[in-house]
Amino acid sequence: MRLLYSWLTRALVPAAFAVVLGRGLRDRSYWQHLRERFGWGPQAAEPGIWLHAVSLGEVTAAATLVRALRARHPGLPFVLSTATPTGRARARALFGDEIDIRFLPYDTPGSVARFLSRIRPRVAIIMETELWPNLLHECRLRRIPTVLASARITARSVARYRRFGSLFAEAVAGVTVIAAQSAADVERFVAVGADPERTHPVGNVKFDLEIPDSLREQGRALRTAFGSSRPVWIAGSTHGGEEEQLLDAHEKLGVDQPDVLLLLVPRHPQRFDSVAALLTRRAVRFERRSRAAVVRPDAQVLLVDSVGELAALYAAADVAFVGGSLVPIGGHNVLEPAALGIPVIVGPYNANGGNIARLLVECGGAVQVADAFTLADALRRFFADPSARAQAGAHGRAFVELHRGSVGRLLSLIDPLLGRHSAPPPPAGNP
Repeated sequence: MRLLYSWLTRALVPAAFAVVLGRGLRDRSYWQHLRERFGWGPQAAEPGIWLHAVSLGEVTAAATLVRALRARHPGLPFVLSTATPTGRARARALFGDEIDIRFLPYDTPGSVARFLSRIRPRVAIIMETELWPNLLHECRLRRIPTVLASARITARSVARYRRFGSLFAEAVAGVTVIAAQSAADVERFVAVGADPERTHPVGNVKFDLEIPDSLREQGRALRTAFGSSRPVWIAGSTHGGEEEQLLDAHEKLGVDQPDVLLLLVPRHPQRFDSVAALLTRRAVRFERRSRAAVVRPDAQVLLVDSVGELAALYAAADVAFVGGSLVPIGGHNVLEPAALGIPVIVGPYNANGGNIARLLVECGGAVQVADAFTLADALRRFFADPSARAQAGAHGRAFVELHRGSVGRLLSLIDPLLGRHSAPPPPAGNP
């Protein structure tokens, strides 16, 4: 089965590479480091730690784990791979030149062999669920310990993986440690073919995000630039088909709050111009973040056409809507605004976060809405009642604090693979 898969990946790589080149017509960052997508790149001076986080959200979530690993193993080089230019840019913003940042290659035998020969990892840590059969097979051949960290798998994915017979069963069976987000994820990985003795519930590393004082200071400075007396709400990581609903809600909210400001943050940089065109068509008065350090008083929307500022922008807002949830994308990270004590609003589509959005709603830290009308109503209630905003923010922050600790449990599983032993992992929560 893996032989057939390898031939198929070789046949499909030209099409995948053509997509990258096509996207580069709108976003030139796709044309950078193209050789890395085939496993080429500089040779690492010595073996070290390799961590893969597929895109921007996973890179952000992995930041605490990366810092903890570097602190515990300061003598080891560190390679972080990602699959998207936004993920790479986020990694560069977080770590600068302190670590080696690369693109993960296509999953062909030759590309992954070149990649592993160049980075020479002592351990491979793959965030969430990136099951690349050839990559995992090559790691096993080279006796590189592999860890699926903060791993999750849906019931639908189990059925899909099992349809491929031995391909994914062999991939997960060869993983050294699966550090799953929950007990339910453990059961699903075992159903696919994972070894139960090496599959552990450790929780979700997203709960261990760091909120430095400097971030709150950035938020206060941004709020001053936006107009300290104005009510401000943010829509983070939005998608096509969602911005229209958000603008409808903003228009309705403006009847009661004529000076309200929306911080609109599209998920993908290649959509910045199309969202600007949407705002122009709708005759919305807006500023672009890239062109305005201060928002003029009559602006209704600030279009955030920059990368890496989302956390500070959450800290500058009164209420946060988390995107990808009013359209069937599956939702994005609700924990970042919750950890800042900002009330959260989500739409009905939140499958990407497992149970997190549902539990955040149940504890009072978030409100779920169905459409533009219910979104406008939720915003009205929050802006009309500062005590309700404060209470929801406090509930959300307490929810995040309750489920912290995944990084510590992960380290206790990774350290022995690097020759450093520690105590067994404590039991995990089950968000």
